[in-house]
Amino acid sequence: MAKPHSADGRARSSVQIFIVVGLCCFFYILGAWQRSGFGKGDSIALEITKKSSDCNIRSDLSFDSHHGGEVSKIDEFESKPKVFEPCDAQFIDYTPCQDQRRAMTFPRENMNYRERHCPPEEEKLHCLIPAPKGYVTPFSWPKSRDYVPYANAPYKSLTVEKAIQNWIQYEGNVFRFPGGGTQFPQGADKYIDQLASVIPIKDGTVRTALDTGCGVASWGAYLWSRNVIAMSFAPRDSHEAQVQFALERGVPAVIGVLGTIKLPYPSAAFDMAHCSRCLIPWGGNDGMYMMEVDRVLRPGGYWVLSGPPINWKANYKSWQRPKEDLEEEQRKIEEVAKLLCWEKKSEQSEIAIWQKTVDSESCRSRQEDSRVKFCESADANDVWYKKMEVCITPTPRVSSDLKPFPERLYAIPSRIAGGSVPGVSVESYNDDNEKWKKHVNAYKKINRLLDSGRYRNIMDVNAGLGGFAAAIQSTKLWVMNVVPTIAEKSTLGVIYERGLIGIYHDWCEAFSTYPRTYDLIHSHGLFSLYKDKCNEEDILLEMDRILRPEGAVIFRDEVDVLIKVKKLVEGMRWDTKMVDHEDGPLVPEKILIAVKQYWVANVTSAQ
Repeated sequence: MAKPHSADGRARSSVQIFIVVGLCCFFYILGAWQRSGFGKGDSIALEITKKSSDCNIRSDLSFDSHHGGEVSKIDEFESKPKVFEPCDAQFIDYTPCQDQRRAMTFPRENMNYRERHCPPEEEKLHCLIPAPKGYVTPFSWPKSRDYVPYANAPYKSLTVEKAIQNWIQYEGNVFRFPGGGTQFPQGADKYIDQLASVIPIKDGTVRTALDTGCGVASWGAYLWSRNVIAMSFAPRDSHEAQVQFALERGVPAVIGVLGTIKLPYPSAAFDMAHCSRCLIPWGGNDGMYMMEVDRVLRPGGYWVLSGPPINWKANYKSWQRPKEDLEEEQRKIEEVAKLLCWEKKSEQSEIAIWQKTVDSESCRSRQEDSRVKFCESADANDVWYKKMEVCITPTPRVSSDLKPFPERLYAIPSRIAGGSVPGVSVESYNDDNEKWKKHVNAYKKINRLLDSGRYRNIMDVNAGLGGFAAAIQSTKLWVMNVVPTIAEKSTLGVIYERGLIGIYHDWCEAFSTYPRTYDLIHSHGLFSLYKDKCNEEDILLEMDRILRPEGAVIFRDEVDVLIKVKKLVEGMRWDTKMVDHEDGPLVPEKILIAVKQYWVANVTSAQ
């Protein structure tokens, strides 16, 4: 009897090897399908495809789930996936929580109407957001910084409104971004050179930046070549598709505004904040917006303000504004800056630079003498839908002496060394890093496109300590680290200390971005976290909305959870494959790989 058993075993092994090689080549072939800006095959993907015969994947990694018992228990009728239909073409650029029609029903005071206002349950769309006809895969970085396919964001209003400011130009079937801006007509590079003469940008001391009212995010786009990563935001307003253009270029950005609620970032996070003619009334509301910038700036961080009212005496004629108004505007800004203990480091031309004090204790005593109101919140990071107040947030106990990037990526963050994150020790932090290095190495063997430059915009929907982003760190890509508002531990401050960026978000609601703005989504334990919190179908539809056609998702979760997820996404025009944990089939945690099919508006079948 041993002989037949042995033959059967060999047959099973052959099938498993066939599946391994098949999935490997599936991703290589996927690369050949990518549609580039001019409708031709993506050059990187094609180059990889030429090497597709060399599928070097570990032989002990099985691509079939070994939990057939769980799958077989599903009733045949129930196992048929629910089919999700395409939404109407009018929803091509639908942003649920920043919907224009809904926004106009809210007060305009303090930009309230431009903030997040999500649809109630009965108004949520339960269909798939289509891509526009002619949609193509964006160019790879760095070409994407300068060129965006017209078909992906077919809006020309900015080319007219900002024509003399060198923001964007329409050339045939692409938009070109010359790198200019309202405050830097000679280009973002020269503008950044001016800042770098005061701010230590070159040596890695400044790594994370916040760009308020970013336009098409040219400032952030050109900072990237200097190893600085900027979180850019702008409202969805009459300047159509600003944030969409930024993300099409491959620059981190979200739809957002300084209005009435706090920014969705932790306290003492950014090394630098920036406003270039962002039209924010910094001296108004008793300095409330400057106080919010102070909250998110780390000790020693820099604030850059360029444009009116800076150096108004020399510029009021060219700005065509009354000098009395500009003088009063700058006086208020200077007054609030002094209250915050910011030291002005420079004021040249139309650019002023302040630095937040490192000596918070000395600053506190001076502030108390002036009877400043301090914020009373017990948790300075509890910001989700929390109202901004005219008060100063006490600086959390974080180090102002961060190591330069990239050294800080794996240095021990002061929040962990100081015990500010309960349940996370130095040892567990180091263990987490080793675990994610191992996971990411396994991912790269599954999907060889992961490190090819094909995926530029990546999102980790449940980022933890940022281990995934740190392990995958590359100049070819960036990761939006999302820390769910219901997460057990508030870890986003740690992520920023590592020189990474991220945002708080509740996945029961839509994310603040346009459709088709991420190339790859990583989801570790998200559906276990949100079990019984909200509808998993809604979360998956949101993932589908923000994922590009032919983009990929990596789900890592318990096998029972992934079986449910797999059933749902198979009705969403996604191709899927269940993969064992890299430590073998006996580990209950599995990996589900999914790829969104290419299809466009008014097309009923995948192409």
